Amino acid sequence: MGKIRAEAVKMKKEIHPKVFDTVIKCGCGATFETKSTEKEIHVEICSNCHPFFTGKQKFLDTAGRIERFRKKYGEKTGPKE
Repeated sequence: MGKIRAEAVKMKKEIHPKVFDTVIKCGCGATFETKSTEKEIHVEICSNCHPFFTGKQKFLDTAGRIERFRKKYGEKTGPKE
């Protein structure tokens, strides 16, 4: 296999997007600075408020759902027909 010389590999001019210093704003109020092709980005959830990263889970009304299921379908005691 032949070697590629460094001077032979050149980037094309004027085809790459402009990169800006970007502020990412979360719904919880946290902000992050990074680089992107967008100047400002709004997100609903970030690592400061996501349950996976915080360790705090938000429980849904699972007990209510189970009770509604049991009420609707019931626990049948007779044999299946």
